[in-house]
Order: sequence, then C-alpha cells, then structure tokens
Amino acid sequence: MIVITGATGNVGHPLVELLADAGHAVTAVSRATSAALPSRPGVVTAVADLSDVATLAPALAGAEALFLLVSGAGAHVDGPALMKHAEAAGVRRVVLLSSQAVGTRPGTPSHAPLAELEEAVRGSAMEWTILRPGGFASNALAWVPMIKEMNAVHAPYGDVALPVVDPLDIAEVAAVALTEDGHSGRMYEITGPTATTPRQRVEEIAAATGRPLEFVELSPEQARRQMSAFMPPEVVEGTLAILGHPTADEQAVSPHVEEVLGRPARGFGEWARRFAAAYA
Repeated sequence: MIVITGATGNVGHPLVELLADAGHAVTAVSRATSAALPSRPGVVTAVADLSDVATLAPALAGAEALFLLVSGAGAHVDGPALMKHAEAAGVRRVVLLSSQAVGTRPGTPSHAPLAELEEAVRGSAMEWTILRPGGFASNALAWVPMIKEMNAVHAPYGDVALPVVDPLDIAEVAAVALTEDGHSGRMYEITGPTATTPRQRVEEIAAATGRPLEFVELSPEQARRQMSAFMPPEVVEGTLAILGHPTADEQAVSPHVEEVLGRPARGFGEWARRFAAAYA
C-alpha cells in the first residue's frame, strides 16, 4: 500500500489516479474530507494534519511507501518525528516533494523548512528520493479571474524566462520513484522542456482558449502588494526573487524527467490546452 499526502493537490491528485490505475492500493490523505479526492477502486481516504504528525500514524499502518507533500513550503512539520512514525509503521520507501530553490537558494527563509525536511528524509532509515521541481505551470490558474473579467493578465517580470513544469510530470516521476527500484538516494530536479516568459505563457493560453489576451506588466512593488494578500512576507520575497532574478540553474532545463520517464517533459502549451476550460 502507498500513502499519498496532499492527495487533493495539483500533484497528489493525479499521482493517486496514476497509482490506482496501475493496480496499486493507495491511501489518499488530505487535511479534511473532500469530494476532490480521487475516486478509484483500490483507493481509501484518510484525514491527517502534518503539523501534528501523530495524526498520520493510522494511515501509515501497513504502508510500504510514502509520498510526502507538505503545504506552506514545509512549515510547522516535525520532520524527524514524521520519519520515526513512518519507520515504525514499516514504510520502506519515501519520496519527498521539495523545491528547486532549496538547492539554488540555500539559506533562504522561505525554503528553510523544506531544507530541514529534506535533511530529515535523508537521515531516515528508509530508501528515499527527493524531487525538486521549479515553478509549476499550474500557477497560471491564478490568472483565471483576471482572464475571465478583463481578458488580460497582470503579472511582473513579463520577459524573464523560466522552465515551468507540468505537475503531471512531477506525479509521473513520483509514481516511478515510489514503485520501481533504482531511485534510492537520488535527487531529481524537475523542469519543463524549455524556458518561457510570463508573456509567452499568456500567448499559449490565448492560443489554447481561442480568446485574445493582453499582458500587463506589474512593477515589483505592485506584484508584492498583490501577492501579500495570500502569501507570507518571506514567501513573497522568495518568489519575487526567483521570478525576477533567477539564477542560471533556475533557468536551465533539467534532463531528469526524460531520464526517469524516457520521454521529454511536457511543455506549457500542452498544460494550457489541457486546462483551457478553466479560463472559459
């Protein structure tokens, strides 16, 4: 049995479906019961709050593998205690969804909790794999209200390119790491196949939806005010730093998706076509 935390999210939801469709028994864990949890034969649901790791213990009983996804960049999760619960339950393999910024921006406050969680995973007695994706293509869903209301996207750094990743690629890499040998002790950076700018991604959405869209560039301060409505200050600053002043490593295309899956990573245009209805 495989336990998937964050099972209602952009990565956890398709991961549950991939594993269940492949015939694996899955426990889908979320912080509350939700109709958004995948409904598949072989999938059972559980409620746990990883800020209280003891709540996960019942779901771990009889599990062989654990996919660990925590909200808020890993804040308020006792990593060593969580690893002890998993080891005591007999979990043999753990796959952690971390972030590229843990490696590219060491010491950054916004990603310090994830760095600590990575350390706990690496120090466990289990086989471990760490996934470090760059920015998610699905972050463009935040543009839905603007597109519906104004046929426009207001965002900063319109011409700074990053190789954003399709969450479905993350889920597929995670499924392989959870179920196949050869990935223990590996750290995979997961990116899209090419770096694109926000302006180009808006053009891709326009092409996918068949509606003309305008890109309006925000100043960093305007973006800071916009993001502060739903992000803690340290996350706002960390995000703006990556969006506006990415390192060479953050702009590079990683080979790891193709290495693990045997095919190139999906591009943003494919993601936009799959989610075109969200913008209608």
